[in-house]
Amino acid sequence: MVSDAGYGWYLSHVTSLQSMTAVPRRRTSTVADEGTTADILAAGALCWRLHKGQLQVLVIHRPRYDDWSFPKGKLDEGETLPECAVREVSEEVGAKVRLGMPLPVTHYTVNGKPKEVWYWAAEIAQGKPQPDGDETDEVRWVSPAEAREMLSSEGDIIPLEELQRLHESNSLRTVPFIVLRHAKAKPRSTWSRSESERPLAATGKRQAKSVEKLLTAWRPRLLHCSPWKRCAETIAPYVKLHRHKIRYRRSLTEKRARQQPAKTTGRVKKSLELIQPSLICTHRPVLPIVLNELSRWIKQDEVSVALPHEDPYLAPGAIVVGQQAVDRGGEVVSLEIYEPFED
Repeated sequence: MVSDAGYGWYLSHVTSLQSMTAVPRRRTSTVADEGTTADILAAGALCWRLHKGQLQVLVIHRPRYDDWSFPKGKLDEGETLPECAVREVSEEVGAKVRLGMPLPVTHYTVNGKPKEVWYWAAEIAQGKPQPDGDETDEVRWVSPAEAREMLSSEGDIIPLEELQRLHESNSLRTVPFIVLRHAKAKPRSTWSRSESERPLAATGKRQAKSVEKLLTAWRPRLLHCSPWKRCAETIAPYVKLHRHKIRYRRSLTEKRARQQPAKTTGRVKKSLELIQPSLICTHRPVLPIVLNELSRWIKQDEVSVALPHEDPYLAPGAIVVGQQAVDRGGEVVSLEIYEPFED
């Protein structure tokens, strides 16, 4: 593994109190994104499905440019790339998606300024794709070969080819496994009551709201959380908005992980074995156990290199998103890491 600290990998950060860090670190066997120096950032998704056993991808026609492309667009202020990708699909074709595997970034210039479009594979979770009548006037499900003939930009061929490669290697159909460190809590030195009751600081409460928006890009359903207050408060905005059931696990607390680390490992292993959209919210001292078990599900060195392995592993409010390949027995085939703002 590389020696980078888990919280020092980013070249671009959202300013003031806006959101999570806009640009993540992403790793797959073929994608290695470390940040960006582009002046203009955009994001999009290659929505895919299997139709009669054959891979199809969604392409859109944009009347403004009279071209065929994928749903994509520029970041709004304070928005992260995953949030942007999900929003653009919703606005342009009226469907909600769950992001899957990271796809290659495309690069070009606009009025002399470098621009990047960050892509993800995505399955439609809700809604039937249809043109919005403004930015999009036609949508089609087509084969990768048909898409190559239709796409107006040669750059769009790059993420399309990766999508097809992932399909052929049984790595396209995935579910997210997310590890979340609780947001910034009140300092231990200023807290005299039970450690389990130490709450989030004001910054942490703002971070929790940003975490909720970011998590919506992956829509985890099985939520396992330490019952200690700072963890419960971190995940509360997401639970409240999406009305998911949350399971509080003592094995994810600092105390239980220190006393019975095997039980903590067992809890993480069980979550991974389910191969369902899942999230674990826990504490910094517990992260080595969680990440170590996660590492056992990674078979490719190109992916495992992205795992943080030095204390503090993740900053308060940061997340690791691993994609488990359903057709590879739950193997983790990609990692993404997102950092929160600090104020």
